[in-house]
Amino acid sequence: MRKVLLSVLCVVFIITVSGCGTIKGLGEDISTIGRWLTKGSTSVKEGTTNTNK
Repeated sequence: MRKVLLSVLCVVFIITVSGCGTIKGLGEDISTIGRWLTKGSTSVKEGTTNTNK
């Protein structure tokens, strides 16, 4: 299971890097992914399933 998760994260990172043309774009993409992860972990911590707040 750990290898699958790592593979998925690597693929997402590669897609993110290939989708931006500048360093600024890369930073914005990584920030967006970070916000998604933070929102998801906050929802889990609060025990909610709706992440579209």
